[in-house]
Amino acid sequence: MPDKEIPVRVTQIRYEASTIISVEVTPLDGSTLPRYEAGAHIDLILTPDLRRSYSIYKPYTDGKSYAVAVHEDPESRGGSRYIHKTLRVGDKLKVSAPKNNFPLKEDAEKSVFIAGGIGITPMVCMLQRLSELGKPWELHYAARTRAAAAFLNEIKAFADKVQVKGQVFDHFDDEKGGALLDLKGIFAASPEAHFYCCGPEPMLAAYEAAGKAVPREQVHVEYFSATEEAALDGGYEVVLQQSGMVLDIPAGKSILDVLIENNVAVPFACNDGVCGTCETRVLEGRPDHRDAILTDEERASGETMMVCCSGSKTPRLVLDL
Repeated sequence: MPDKEIPVRVTQIRYEASTIISVEVTPLDGSTLPRYEAGAHIDLILTPDLRRSYSIYKPYTDGKSYAVAVHEDPESRGGSRYIHKTLRVGDKLKVSAPKNNFPLKEDAEKSVFIAGGIGITPMVCMLQRLSELGKPWELHYAARTRAAAAFLNEIKAFADKVQVKGQVFDHFDDEKGGALLDLKGIFAASPEAHFYCCGPEPMLAAYEAAGKAVPREQVHVEYFSATEEAALDGGYEVVLQQSGMVLDIPAGKSILDVLIENNVAVPFACNDGVCGTCETRVLEGRPDHRDAILTDEERASGETMMVCCSGSKTPRLVLDL
């Protein structure tokens, strides 16, 4: 079944940095929006054919609004360009209920955050939550320039107000001569901490490599784009348990491609296996996982898969659709 879609109206659009705007939406019927925890994201359903996932940066309070931040990506496939160039206050659209693939471990003794550019967005909410709990944290925030660093002043302000103060270390390329963050040093300085990273692919790759110095369960990451090539070999069939439909998956197409061609309603957003919108229960068969969300244990169990990018290692795959 498709996820519930909530009709909303855009009530505020504001520049947060040189290429980043925040977008706030409220429900059309005045109802209370579903609750979420720090690290969550929602899908903005901008048009019938354009759906994208964005992290929520404001903590949940009274359920009257959601607020996300969007970087204007020069290589946009439509989402960020539409939001920056077309979306306006007063426009109506739909959003999904929140999902969380980047949850915060609230009982950690210390938390260390590493953000690159727009990757700061989910962390704003996480840092505020830890401050409320009186938990120590530190943030290493990298951006090309100071003008490109969204929410920096707000973060520093609430970091100074709480009893257990957060530490903020900024790192701007134009002020550091292009030098990179010392990720190995950051891990070495707090080996007992839980670490969180969100940013561009080169940063994430370096973070994953440096993170091998601590236990895997202490290393958390959220990706913007695919980490593996999609499984497009084809040559297997997919059975939809609920409808009884049997679909052949040819070479060059994903399961999602074939579902859409056959008018099967399934929610999706990123097409890269990084948002979790298309996660589907597997009833039979062995998926060929290519997403960046499921843990090694979840992959091994084979209970769910992302149909936008993953395929099948068996001739037959039965899905709960």
